Amino acid sequence: MKTFVPGLVLFVLCATQQAVAGDKKPLFQDDSVIKAVLTAPIAQAYAQRDQEVRIYLPGQWSYSDENGETKRLDVSIRTRGLFRRENCALPPLQLNFKKKQVKGTLFAGQNKLKVVAPCQDGPLSQQHVVLEYLAYRTFEILTERSFATRLIRLSYVDTDEKKQPWTDLVFVIEDDNDLAKRLDLMKLGVVENRFDQIDRPYTALVDLFQLLIANYDYSVLQGPEGRRCCHNTEILASPDDADVRFAVPYDFDLAGLINAKYAAPPSHMPIRFVRSRYYRGLCHPPGIVEDAIEHVMSKREAILELFANTRELEAKKKKKTLKWLEDYFAIFDDPKRLQKEIYGRCRGEEELAEMLERQEESGD
Repeated sequence: MKTFVPGLVLFVLCATQQAVAGDKKPLFQDDSVIKAVLTAPIAQAYAQRDQEVRIYLPGQWSYSDENGETKRLDVSIRTRGLFRRENCALPPLQLNFKKKQVKGTLFAGQNKLKVVAPCQDGPLSQQHVVLEYLAYRTFEILTERSFATRLIRLSYVDTDEKKQPWTDLVFVIEDDNDLAKRLDLMKLGVVENRFDQIDRPYTALVDLFQLLIANYDYSVLQGPEGRRCCHNTEILASPDDADVRFAVPYDFDLAGLINAKYAAPPSHMPIRFVRSRYYRGLCHPPGIVEDAIEHVMSKREAILELFANTRELEAKKKKKTLKWLEDYFAIFDDPKRLQKEIYGRCRGEEELAEMLERQEESGD
């Protein structure tokens, strides 16, 4: 396997990383924290968590705009997700706005929004939300082909008064249809991706990002049994060629960066703790991973500054996280570690050899 050559940056990687996105919708054009209040039958929504079919319950959403004025919108809510809906004391919610009503507001163009909120009561679970938000923001630093997010300091008011009002720091995620439109790509509902269908430079970047946050709960090739491809990635493709596919990652609550109590590495992996990093990226033709590393290293300071300058991250947690992130970048500063921990662990060498042989035979 080829070793890393500093300064090697192929044109194909540059083309993948340059600004490819159109304008984000107003909600995601700023990173300041929004103040909002959700008034709805929240206890009723939580009570539906175990139901396969969950109905939307009507409520009201109010927020402070950039001038400090309060705006009010109708909204419906229901619980969402799989693991967290089943296992969290505070299951995550999905917001459903009326498109006509949000015109001309901060939420213009929004319809259904996923809310990521603390799994449990308490400051530790709150910090987990901040860290997961920072995982999304980190990937945004690495590539435009990423989900946009926005922090909200959200106050919950249960209209049935079965739950006392409370306030949490949460974040919302860009809708997958909006992501595809912004990137001028199309969503694919496929069963799996073949080894030769994924965009190589982008996939190498995704795998290095997942190593950075120590996340093993994803796949760029397959979905969970009985579900469409791919696990915790949204598959997008070029409208001109459905065999050029981008597996955009999301859902990082099981990552070592967050270090939630319920997180553990997969049983088949040779590590005991979710904070331990173990590369499970795919093998690629020479130059692809090298260029992805070069790109990641070029964003090193921006990533570290993101965490260092996030006021919502508690000081002790910030110091510990920054040290842990620095150890990731140290891998690429040490040729022996790089060879052992990256190139020596890539998956799919046989598939790569077969793909390259087919390409050689076809003259591509």
